[in-house]
Amino acid sequence: MQEHLRIGQLSARTGRSVHAIRWYETQGLVPGVARDAAGRRVYTELHVGWLDLMDRLRRTGMSIAEMRQYTALVKQGKGTLAQRERMLKEHRERVQRTIAEWTEALALLDGKIDFYGQWLSTGKRPSTDLLATSRPRVAPALP
Repeated sequence: MQEHLRIGQLSARTGRSVHAIRWYETQGLVPGVARDAAGRRVYTELHVGWLDLMDRLRRTGMSIAEMRQYTALVKQGKGTLAQRERMLKEHRERVQRTIAEWTEALALLDGKIDFYGQWLSTGKRPSTDLLATSRPRVAPALP
């Protein structure tokens, strides 16, 4: 039998506030929350992992609407496995494109920081060639 957790315990285990957990619930993003005889929410270990997934999807740019759609598919059962896999693969591709774009932006920032560092240390404005060489060409993401 799985250990039952109260919302405060779930909050402590996940590092999310009680308010955030309730927000996820009101958005329809936490399936399978039972209530005890007194009407209090009862969570399990599955909810710990689920909240982590929802948080990671949100942090990586998945819209709340897409997260609701994914959650609805999960609630429908294993007949939706292929749809869920497709959703996550598409999201993963978007995340990879974003990482590539941010990697290029980070390289440009690093070049600009180096440019200013060299200027500050020598007292002379460096050639703008320093900036041009700091821009790596990132391979385009797969369609």
